[in-house]
Order: sequence, then structure tokens, then C-alpha cells
Amino acid sequence: MKYVVMVYERGEDFAARTDGSRQGEYWGAYSAYSEALKKAGVGAGGAALQGPETATTVRIKDGRRHVQDGPYADAKEQLGGFFIIEAADLDAALDWAAKCPAASWALVEVRPQLEMPS
Repeated sequence: MKYVVMVYERGEDFAARTDGSRQGEYWGAYSAYSEALKKAGVGAGGAALQGPETATTVRIKDGRRHVQDGPYADAKEQLGGFFIIEAADLDAALDWAAKCPAASWALVEVRPQLEMPS
């Protein structure tokens, strides 16, 4: 079964991506995690996302499109990226999520991917 491992980070975590003093450690940890997923044969995709200040939300209300800049949710942690993994069951997916670098400083959510009817 495929699971999505979603990484929710705080503002300082997003800043670490480009902060010269922390950038190497941040990306090094994610490179190692991505490589481990690949070597184990469970990695099925994923991507890092730009910061929440680049987000745009869209909603249709009364037949009209409403667009809002920035993240809709006012939260301390925002979605920073995701991994799609192929795991035997939820326990195996949770084991991989626990190895995600962000699990030690932020929130990592695991959710089964919905199989769409054909």
C-alpha cells in the first residue's frame, strides 16, 4: 500500500533550508533519508515545497472563484514537503516516518493514499 509521509515544519525550519550555517545539515539529513528510502525500495516519490508565504489558495463560493495569498491555515507548522512510500502496512510506514529528519523537531503525518476507483 502507498502512504504519504507529510512533513510539517515551523518558520525556522523553512529558514534552515537557505541559512548558510544550517543549510548543509538540513539538506544532508534529507538526502540521507531519501537515499535510505530508495535503497530499501520503498520510495515512490515526493517533493520539498517552497515556504508557506508562497502559497495561494482557491475556493469557489456562490459560483465565483476566490483567491487568497499565503497559507489559509494560521498554524505554527505548515506543510513543507512529502514523501510517497510503498509499505506493507501502517506500522512499516510509521517506522519510515520516524526516520524522517523532521520527526525529531517537527510533525510528520502518515496517511494512506486513497485508491481511486477506475
